[in-house]
Amino acid sequence: MEGEPIALEAYERLAEAYAARIDTKAHNAFYERPAMLSLMPPVRGKRVLDAGCGPGVYAEWLVKQGAEVVGVDISPKMIRFANRRLQGKAHFIQADLGQPLCFQSASFDIIISALVLDHIRDWSAVFKEFFRLLREPGYFIFSAGHPFDEFYDHHPQGNYFDIELVTAEFNWPEFGLVVEVPYYRRPLSAMVEPLLDAGFILERVLEPRPTPEFKEQDPMDYEKLMRQPGFICFRARKGSAVQ
Repeated sequence: MEGEPIALEAYERLAEAYAARIDTKAHNAFYERPAMLSLMPPVRGKRVLDAGCGPGVYAEWLVKQGAEVVGVDISPKMIRFANRRLQGKAHFIQADLGQPLCFQSASFDIIISALVLDHIRDWSAVFKEFFRLLREPGYFIFSAGHPFDEFYDHHPQGNYFDIELVTAEFNWPEFGLVVEVPYYRRPLSAMVEPLLDAGFILERVLEPRPTPEFKEQDPMDYEKLMRQPGFICFRARKGSAVQ
């Protein structure tokens, strides 16, 4: 599977600022998160793996909806912020999603992974591991940078059909931070094919638009995201094609 996690150092530097902004940061709170939550099946009484939990915002929502939550993240600082946020209501473990996880097979009903998989090159191995961890029927919901936006807007000098290591600059002057975050951009086929090869049934593909609250914070990006995609979200299922 994967070698050293490429974004660990960057997110260790960003963790405090990220945790402070996660509830109100427009691209998360008013764009990606509403889209992801719209794809969630009923979670009450379900065991959920929050894969790349960050400071615990999804874990908190899941717990409030009645789910049992286990969160994993590569960043020790993010784990500390998640534990502080949830106060023992969820269980958090430092783990690398690029390596096999320590859980028994068929031990979760739902896996959610929000804007995390872009930092992992080999989705085939990760998706096979998630397929192993899910009970049947089980759901896998995840988000990533949209291939259109990543290539045509951010990295047009590359090759759309390749999986390419690129960087994004997080410039948060209010925290005195400028951090280059490495990640992989990939074509749409490199997102869907590993999912199907792992055995998942693809149920939904969502190209979200921002909510009106986004416009209040960032009217320029709001207009852009109403015309072209920034993120893409998927819901897949482990189970038979016909229920």
